[in-house]
Amino acid sequence: MKNSLIKQCLDILKTEDVRNEIKILFSPVTDLILYEIYPYIYVIIFLVFLIFILILAILTILVTLLRNNHKLALS
Repeated sequence: MKNSLIKQCLDILKTEDVRNEIKILFSPVTDLILYEIYPYIYVIIFLVFLIFILILAILTILVTLLRNNHKLALS
């Protein structure tokens, strides 16, 4: 009996009109959640970009130091 009830519920949820109604019902909730999360998303994107620039700067400094060290070793 329990399995048939679950199967009936899943069959009802598979219909297109029920899925559309659920989307319409939860649309304000998802919009509110996204509205609250957007500032954090922007901060995370900024930090990832900043980390990328810092790693690029560190790599260029490392390459220049290695080149200078190699030139000093040859002299």
